[in-house]
Amino acid sequence: MQFRVYYEDTDSTGLVYHANYLKFCERARSEVFFKVGVVPQSTQGGFVIKSLQAEFITPALLGDCLQVSTQILELKRVSLSLQQEILRQEQRLFRMRIKLAFIDLATKKPTSIPQKFLEILHGF
Repeated sequence: MQFRVYYEDTDSTGLVYHANYLKFCERARSEVFFKVGVVPQSTQGGFVIKSLQAEFITPALLGDCLQVSTQILELKRVSLSLQQEILRQEQRLFRMRIKLAFIDLATKKPTSIPQKFLEILHGF
């Protein structure tokens, strides 16, 4: 997923605000589903963050054109682990590992990832 950094993405110094790196990665994860006409949530449940580890390498700046790359590291019955990176051309700016769990919306407990979501993720 590619996008440009706008003024609203930056702090008072003109650098991308730290929380926005997480938002950029979230948008890229959602886009995997949107591209095939599916919303990444169902009546059964949705994905929640179980854990993440982030590394801020060098800042993105106002006007930069960035790319988010996503790699599935592990896909299980109720969870998946990803590595996501934000790049400016070939320069890595940010990297994180994130573990997502699929939970039942009613009980808020882990439940199996729906088959249609697994098919999308396997094809990614």
